[in-house]
Amino acid sequence: MRHFGHLAPEVRQRLFHREPCVFTTDSPARLLAAALGATLYSPATRPRLADDIVKQAGNGVVSMVLCLEDSIDDADVVAGEENLVRQFAELAARPGAEPPLLFVRVRAPEQIPDLVRRLGPSARLLSGFVLPKFTEERGIPFLEALTAAEAGSGRRLFAMPVLESPELLYRESRVDTLEGILRAVDKYRDRVLALRLGVTDFCSSYGLRRAPDMTAYDVQVVASVIADVVNMLGRADGTGFTVTGPVWEYFRVAERMFKPQLRQSPFLEVQAVELREKLIEHAMDGLLREISLDQANGLLGKTCIHPSHVLPVHALSVVSHEEYSDAQDILRPERGGGGVLRSAYTNKMNEVKPHRAWAERTLLRAEAFGVAHEDVGFVDLLAAGIRNA
Repeated sequence: MRHFGHLAPEVRQRLFHREPCVFTTDSPARLLAAALGATLYSPATRPRLADDIVKQAGNGVVSMVLCLEDSIDDADVVAGEENLVRQFAELAARPGAEPPLLFVRVRAPEQIPDLVRRLGPSARLLSGFVLPKFTEERGIPFLEALTAAEAGSGRRLFAMPVLESPELLYRESRVDTLEGILRAVDKYRDRVLALRLGVTDFCSSYGLRRAPDMTAYDVQVVASVIADVVNMLGRADGTGFTVTGPVWEYFRVAERMFKPQLRQSPFLEVQAVELREKLIEHAMDGLLREISLDQANGLLGKTCIHPSHVLPVHALSVVSHEEYSDAQDILRPERGGGGVLRSAYTNKMNEVKPHRAWAERTLLRAEAFGVAHEDVGFVDLLAAGIRNA
């Protein structure tokens, strides 16, 4: 699989200075964590789940979470498990099917080995499990269960803990909770692919819900948690983990509105302006601002609950030609001793030692999402995806 792999080769060549890399479920964890992108959640009870997975893969989704937790009723868990096993078997039997990275969000540790056992040979399609309401106390049994399931199946299985508990939100218990989480995930570092933020649960503790024109960073009690999570768990010194952006709750099916316009004539600058205006008009501006703020605050990828969110997340994850140029300059072997240099774009200072970690992360993102041509921007990438939808 690859980001923007659903686009025709000639379209990718037109858009990318360096195309996104090809990766598989067996690729290095560091690359997979960076490449998660827009992780699309789906209830495990959907009756045509296998069809949905194939369809979303064809639309550019590279990671999905099939949920047995909050997205389904308590009474539907058993039926959800049974459906999950059936749909995995159907998917595994399809010739040529290339599903995205698939994770299952469970409720209890014992579900992990039980599901892996019931999946049988189709467990080869499973990349891991999402662990809800993760703290040290609650999380360790999940990680132990995952380790046992991995040993029993012979498959590499990753964990994605969700940080969403009230203990993490409340100021008086936050530092102790974060320290416990760090101990737990550090002990199982090789199995923890990424940490996910459960902002909806944070908001619920105070009866809050952000409006579509606001981001998670406008809700100060939530923004403070994100800052502390990145501070303690997202460091670039080798001790940190990939932390993904929070879910965006609002959606409009933008592709259906824009496709007729984009088919009428070649995509010109005036259409780029019109497209941006329509995105704003149809409540997408909040999502775009939040993705940008996610990246500015050290988060990579995003939890998504609607397919219309996937393309904006991926388009904004592509590395610009300017970013790529700066990162390459900073990391040149002859710059190992440090120093300051003017960027090739002559608009900023690149200080080698302070900017090195940023440059390394940028080149990893470039490997996963590609580098745009110098004259290609977000709107061009978005338009190409909408035309293809």
